[in-house]
Amino acid sequence: MKSKINIQLTRSIVVIFWLGFFMAISFMEAPLKFTAPHVSMAEGLQIGKLVFGMLNVCEWGFLVVIAVTCLIKKPKIGEGRLIAAAALVLALETFWLLPLLGHNADKIINGQVVAEHGLHWVYVALELIKVPVLLFTGISGLRSVLKPASSYISHN
Repeated sequence: MKSKINIQLTRSIVVIFWLGFFMAISFMEAPLKFTAPHVSMAEGLQIGKLVFGMLNVCEWGFLVVIAVTCLIKKPKIGEGRLIAAAALVLALETFWLLPLLGHNADKIINGQVVAEHGLHWVYVALELIKVPVLLFTGISGLRSVLKPASSYISHN
């Protein structure tokens, strides 16, 4: 029983760490780099490509750890659906949106004009979807860990 709780706790901690990690980059680092003095749009985009590329790799690492914990201890239906939703958002970003955004960034870096900036807002929307999905996944997992512990305490 204790090992199952440890697996669930590990999953919840990884989800919450993932949430904080990507929020710090997506909602703080990304906008701030464009306000730094003497950083051009092209330089900011070059930095962004590196940072968001590494963020994406780390997010897949978090998801792999979460998937392994799901193999060891199956999540409850609601938590499983939230994990699947996070995986879907990450897959959309990785295999569809980031390549398109990278192509547009390369054009701007090379001095070309990109007329369509709507893709950036799609990325922002997906990031905004990811926030509550990961938050509720972490909360759901922690609740399932805390319930058995509180019932154990109340019975002793």
